[in-house]
Amino acid sequence: MDETEFWALVDGAREDAEGDPEEQADLLVERLVLLDPEAVLDFARHFEARYQRAYRWDLWGAAWVLLDGCSDDAFDFFRCWLIGQGREVFEGALHDPDALAELLDDFDEEVDGDAEDLGYAADEAYEQLTGLVMPDLGLPPAPEEPEGTPLDFENEALLAARYPRLWERLRGD
Repeated sequence: MDETEFWALVDGAREDAEGDPEEQADLLVERLVLLDPEAVLDFARHFEARYQRAYRWDLWGAAWVLLDGCSDDAFDFFRCWLIGQGREVFEGALHDPDALAELLDDFDEEVDGDAEDLGYAADEAYEQLTGLVMPDLGLPPAPEEPEGTPLDFENEALLAARYPRLWERLRGD
């Protein structure tokens, strides 16, 4: 599975789920079980590589603004959700996290920003196909700390200055 096929699966499931992250995860599992186990492993590698790329302080700050606070676990689920938004939103957010203000049409912090189940879709599909737990993907270990410079998430003035478009859109200050 190449990158184009990976994003096509993500996008198709999101569109058919009409943006509902839980439904998107269910649809993704349904589509992955139609593939062979090696393709599911490829999908998992693509997903995990992007999940690790998004482990950055600047993106965590954007998630903090979007979600009005963001714990370690919430940031994990946010990164799954961000991948689920598709290539354009994902790559745009990595390029400039504040651009999420324009990249996201609607954002409801009660529903959006949390897609934990997407992170398990490939595992579930692999287990359904093989009856086995997914093996190690052979990727480098996850970093212990996010990439970049830590931010003081409790400093609203700093967040407003660092993410002016997101702050204006979501906090209106």
